[in-house]
Amino acid sequence: MNAEKRNVKKEKENIPSNVSLFEIAWEVCNQVGGIYTVIRSKVPSVINKWGKENYFLIGPYFEDQADAHFDPATDYSTPIGKAVLKMQERGFDVHYGQWIVSGRPNVVLFNPYSVYDKLGEIKHFLWHDYHISLPENDELLDKVAAFGYQVKEFFHFLCSIGYCNGSVIAHFHEWMAGLPIPGIRKDNLNIKTVFTTHATLLGRYLAMNDPNFYDHLPEYNWEVEALNYNVKPIVEIERASAHGAHLFTTVSEVTANECTHLLGRTPDFILPNGLNIERFEALHEIQNQHLQIKKKINDFVMGHFFQSYSFDLDKTLYFFTSGRYEYHNKGYDLTLEALARLNYKMQAANIDMTVVSFFITRRPFYTFNPDVLQSKAQMEDVLRVSEEIKEQIGKRLYTKITSADGPYEFPDLRAMVDDYLRLKLRRNVQSWKTHKLPKIVTHTLKDDAKDEILNFLRTANLVNNRHDKVKIVYHPDFISTSNPLFKMDYTQFVRGCHLGIFPSLYEPWGYTPLECLASGLPSVTSDMAGFGDYVVNKVPDHEEKGMYIINRRGIDFNQSAEDLANIMFEFVQLSRRDRIALRYKCEESSLHFDWSNLGKFYDEAYKLAMKC
Repeated sequence: MNAEKRNVKKEKENIPSNVSLFEIAWEVCNQVGGIYTVIRSKVPSVINKWGKENYFLIGPYFEDQADAHFDPATDYSTPIGKAVLKMQERGFDVHYGQWIVSGRPNVVLFNPYSVYDKLGEIKHFLWHDYHISLPENDELLDKVAAFGYQVKEFFHFLCSIGYCNGSVIAHFHEWMAGLPIPGIRKDNLNIKTVFTTHATLLGRYLAMNDPNFYDHLPEYNWEVEALNYNVKPIVEIERASAHGAHLFTTVSEVTANECTHLLGRTPDFILPNGLNIERFEALHEIQNQHLQIKKKINDFVMGHFFQSYSFDLDKTLYFFTSGRYEYHNKGYDLTLEALARLNYKMQAANIDMTVVSFFITRRPFYTFNPDVLQSKAQMEDVLRVSEEIKEQIGKRLYTKITSADGPYEFPDLRAMVDDYLRLKLRRNVQSWKTHKLPKIVTHTLKDDAKDEILNFLRTANLVNNRHDKVKIVYHPDFISTSNPLFKMDYTQFVRGCHLGIFPSLYEPWGYTPLECLASGLPSVTSDMAGFGDYVVNKVPDHEEKGMYIINRRGIDFNQSAEDLANIMFEFVQLSRRDRIALRYKCEESSLHFDWSNLGKFYDEAYKLAMKC
């Protein structure tokens, strides 16, 4: 038996036997946010343990998303397939097939709109049975209620045909999927329910408005605060899901404390998030990939900055931060303050390096900044003429040398370029060059005057002056291959950078530093993030492995900013050899967070659920 088969056998021994597992999430075949990554990346590991015949995913059916992510089934002979056909006969718009991701798991998708005629009745019973009050004409809550009703009916039908005579676990992720839990418990269906909250909605709102959120947790009245932020129906769903589940879980110890005070139940188990880590066969490929992608980022930087002034790209480091636009929660405020201090430190120490720091988030905008697009287009014109000149000189140089009589003399290359191409190049360069400063934002924002990132940069005069050692590129949209500025996807962009910066004030887990690690990229996060807290407690010598953690718990903003600036300042002074060595250590350390390792927490949780 080879090693791979032995590992699969060992994994199968770690799970309950003769059990079917259903995972229900709003982001199954529906890419919305971070939970999509959790579910999708976990699939291959789960299938290795459970087998495709015992593992199913349930999500909402939205045609535009399904077109890209869903492959309809042709065989309905399985018990699940037969249940889907019976529900279709009863008028439900339910779809059965496979999710087009690694592992190709079986999925059941319910169209929320198909039962909108029953919304009044659905909401009536939610209030009558569980005191969950849903308002009228709230688009998201209407879809969630309709979806939850269909999922509950699906499990009812499965149990009615004897499927639940065997062991069944239904694992619900987040409040959008958790609404069937109270009904499953009320009707005493033979299904063990697990509910995982990846972040409480109320906690996110409170943290955005209270810098001492964690210190004040015991003092909050959840009902008063939920009404204050107009999210009471969602909090009621969260609380009903948490209290109704046989097993209540969350993703980190940080969030567990939050759940205790805001949801009224302490989680029974912690399920840290992992990734499906894909490693290169040869170690040097990590650096090769970095260099290839960095060249593409270099192209953007040249087009963005070099029309105003230039700097040595061989002595330039790329930092970045990314995620949902939550100025305080995501630590954008701290990152900006630390970068301003880094700029001063580098100038004072006369460090012969440049840092270009990217802010990748999503904000309302009209279009790309015309000047940014024009600069890129003009630089591409310069490149095309340069290629024409190179081709012309190459041909003429070869002809000149091979046909020359007498002793060898190196020809005058200037004489080999036509006046037309010389003039064309000169005009292109002159139209491209400018005395304006490079733009700090790549798009035209809809509310430029109130944008907190822009206001800080302007106030701090961190506006890409020639003398600045730290340059800023604020990109208020996510990076994709269709983006004309970068022409790469986000994971490629990450691999081409040197350091990720994520000093969150509120972050239940935090995938961004983990994604960096998997790409061989060191990163900075905080002990307020679930990932950072996990690293501090579970990963020895984490700084030597490229996982820098700054302390924000009980530390004032000024000290945290200085700590972050010092970490970045030390990183800037590393030699190229040291940075490459650190990149290898990051990639090696990422194996700790592979689902093949962290999946064991799910195994234990399911065993515990079966005993409930």
